[in-house]
Amino acid sequence: MMTHPLPGGQPGVCTVCGSCEFSYHDVLWQGLIDEWELSAEEAAYIDVQQGFTCTSCGANLRAMTLAKGICGSQGWPGKLKDWLSTESAHRMQLLEINDAFTLGRHWRGLPGYRFVQYPEVDMRWLPFQDSTFDLVVHSDALEHVEQPVVALKECHRVLKPGGTLAFTVPVIIGRLNRTRQGLPASYHGRPGDHLEDHRVETEFGADVWTTVLEAGFSNCKLLTLVYPASIAVVAEKE
Repeated sequence: MMTHPLPGGQPGVCTVCGSCEFSYHDVLWQGLIDEWELSAEEAAYIDVQQGFTCTSCGANLRAMTLAKGICGSQGWPGKLKDWLSTESAHRMQLLEINDAFTLGRHWRGLPGYRFVQYPEVDMRWLPFQDSTFDLVVHSDALEHVEQPVVALKECHRVLKPGGTLAFTVPVIIGRLNRTRQGLPASYHGRPGDHLEDHRVETEFGADVWTTVLEAGFSNCKLLTLVYPASIAVVAEKE
């Protein structure tokens, strides 16, 4: 049962599987809140973004929002799980970079599915030819890349014309992007879990869209399920 009061109300149904049952648990710890310099309100909606979860498929709110963005980019009005059974999904060349939380298990059976992850593959140097994929997806990965615009340029390069990039990053809406260069090291994951691929390089704010346009995309859409807790970014390559 969902016990956390969501700003803007609940999403109603899971955009991944269609379930109406949710649970909630806190995710942030005080050390990370302090490093990120979050207000109580900001910490609350980041907790909701990461800890509000569908009890059926396990997708959290950011994954549900990403699913909404993917379906919308394909002109599909329903749930991600249903779209993945369509002929158009089975014709698609889809690249998942790192682990898009629980979403990956839903599309791993697609014939055109490819998966890469750090450290074997760095987002800034994708081992694929130009114009290979119809859809590139990553979730809460870009903030850990030292040069996020370079990584997005690589996503743009490997997309076919008309292809779609869909991703999430944690967004603090009341501030602008800032690099953590020159600041004490900060890590996502779990308290004391200082893995190098969990190190935060960029804290994204209301101008997250500028990184997408700098990377060569001519359009960028931000969408939400529950504002301001969940934001997904969708861009199309012309």
